[in-house]
Amino acid sequence: MVTLTEVTKVFDGKTRLTVLQGINLEIGDGEMAAIMGPSGSGKSTLLNLMGGLDLPTSGSVLVDGRDLSKENEEGRSLFRRSHVSYVFQAFHLMPTLTALQNVALPLHLAKVARGEIDRRVGRVLADVGLSDRAGHLPDELSGGERQRVAIARAIVTDPRLLLADEPTGNLDSARGDEILALLKMIHNGRRTTIVMVTHDQMAAAACERVIRLRDGRIEGDERR
Repeated sequence: MVTLTEVTKVFDGKTRLTVLQGINLEIGDGEMAAIMGPSGSGKSTLLNLMGGLDLPTSGSVLVDGRDLSKENEEGRSLFRRSHVSYVFQAFHLMPTLTALQNVALPLHLAKVARGEIDRRVGRVLADVGLSDRAGHLPDELSGGERQRVAIARAIVTDPRLLLADEPTGNLDSARGDEILALLKMIHNGRRTTIVMVTHDQMAAAACERVIRLRDGRIEGDERR
């Protein structure tokens, strides 16, 4: 599903900062993997490259057979729309839209027919246990419920790849456990490939594989 070959990422500002150095990594179709490492190790940068939100300075990034390192911004955006979804620590829900409307948003952007939107949104809200909260605005929902809405929005397009950046970071341990159980249910039921950046050992333990970064290099790769 994801293959990175000799990937390097350098940021040129007041000082030249090499964030990733010669990364070689393959994540198979249907895997659930965690990326761990200290702050500044390159975890989020690596996730952004996998999703086509950024380009490597050198090397190639293949996702579902497509080399995103050779795509322009429009091509990467269109690819994400149909293949890749994100879940973030901060939820990123539209505050003036209900849970149902937030979940439906990517389908409207993709110009999916109204009847199909209603069917898909109803299904994923049921999957995440929020059918009875569909009409509520984000500030009327708990943190755990907001993250469930964000996950429903991420899976409503049936992505091949789900990228999660600290998905339990803003939640207490009980709500975090619920979100991890939900992600595992999505992984097992849909065989969605999931790559999760986390500092949380419990979150990493929920994954089949743990990839450890330090100073922009892979220092460990453990399969459970």
